[in-house]
Amino acid sequence: MMKRAKPRDHSLFLKVFRSYLRLVSSKLYFRKEHVVNRENVPANGTPIVMVSNHQNCLNDPLCVCLNLTDRRMNFLARANVFQRPLFNKALRAMGLLPAYRLEYDGYAAVAHNNKTMDAASEALIGGETVMLFPEGGHQDKRWLGKFKMGYLRIAFEAAERMNFERDVIIMPSCNHYSNYFHARADMLMKFGEPISLKPYYDNYCLAPRETMMLINDKVHEQIKSLMLHVDDLEHYDEIDFIRESGYGDDYARRQGVQPRHLPSRLVSDQRLVAELQQAYASDKSGMEAIYADTREYSAELKRLKIRDWLFAKRSGVGSMLFRALMLIVLLPLFVASIVPTALLFIVPKIFLKKLIKDQMFVSSFNVAVSALITFPVCLIVPFILIWIFANVWWALGYVVAYPLMFIFAWNYIRLFHKFMGSWRFVAPKNRTTVERLKALRKSIHERLNAKLR
Repeated sequence: MMKRAKPRDHSLFLKVFRSYLRLVSSKLYFRKEHVVNRENVPANGTPIVMVSNHQNCLNDPLCVCLNLTDRRMNFLARANVFQRPLFNKALRAMGLLPAYRLEYDGYAAVAHNNKTMDAASEALIGGETVMLFPEGGHQDKRWLGKFKMGYLRIAFEAAERMNFERDVIIMPSCNHYSNYFHARADMLMKFGEPISLKPYYDNYCLAPRETMMLINDKVHEQIKSLMLHVDDLEHYDEIDFIRESGYGDDYARRQGVQPRHLPSRLVSDQRLVAELQQAYASDKSGMEAIYADTREYSAELKRLKIRDWLFAKRSGVGSMLFRALMLIVLLPLFVASIVPTALLFIVPKIFLKKLIKDQMFVSSFNVAVSALITFPVCLIVPFILIWIFANVWWALGYVVAYPLMFIFAWNYIRLFHKFMGSWRFVAPKNRTTVERLKALRKSIHERLNAKLR
């Protein structure tokens, strides 16, 4: 059995801070987090280089860090966030290391990566886990880009500094989200099969680049098999719409899968995407016609501001009136809940969508702003005021109730959006268009069923 080192421990402050972040991110921002194949991750004290796809900026490493609490995690992050001395010290204390990139930091700055790689190798020698995203940047689609081999250079450098006597493990993993942009969505961390570098040590000493290329291909293919990867980028929007629509739900049920259970739905979606791409390869003209109708259908839904589920649920006047009644009855409770919780994820997102050009950063900054500013302010200030003007028990009751108030307010807003969608769906002025879309939707589903069978 390989000897394990004893990693550095986190300070008490960082342990408390991590618990706090887990409350904000894992319990409030995300509705549910799923960890699949957790048993595949080697024990703490094993030198591990964890690599993953990268699709949601800060949330990708944050979710892993908050769920693998048994180990010292180290991450590589964009170097520009380390510029201020205070941030530099705090980020390094939390296990983050600066990664300099040619296109952002310039040629001269890239030389500083040698220090970063040394620090990462030192962490591995100490039995810690280093996590990297070999694509070099995040994607804006469910697609896996090419891998750079820096993670393997770090891994083999650590092995060489240990005289190739200890094993270093490459741990493929993936992150997957039910929705990239909204709070109260589900997220998934899925771990693959660990890859031991020890069998490659001799070949690496003889031909280092060729050996790393071989391993890199294996890691890339394994991560691609773990995640939802859409090869057909030309028809990505149509494929993604079909997958997320009622057709994807029906397909999942035919596979014996609960559509709202994210780990099972991921497997179903992988099959659906593969079948759609195979169908396109065998009948290009037929699938082009389906994709053209899908574009028209989705564009009309967006124009009318209605959702596909309204057709699947056969929403009518009765369901619309029921939602209206619920909104009226629950309105006082909503007002009481939204006033203190609006600054948590809701208001920050509105401003961040306008301020940030790359929308894939919005959810990450939303979590960061809410965790570091709005959540503590909305807890501490009312707590003090209630304590002063009432008593400490009412103040403590507010603190306990605050997360539940946010969840209620968020679900009330969702109910309101569903009501508005139902209203537009049954509105007399939209009746002709809705009936045409019903027929178009039915035609798309029937043709898809014929192609995929």
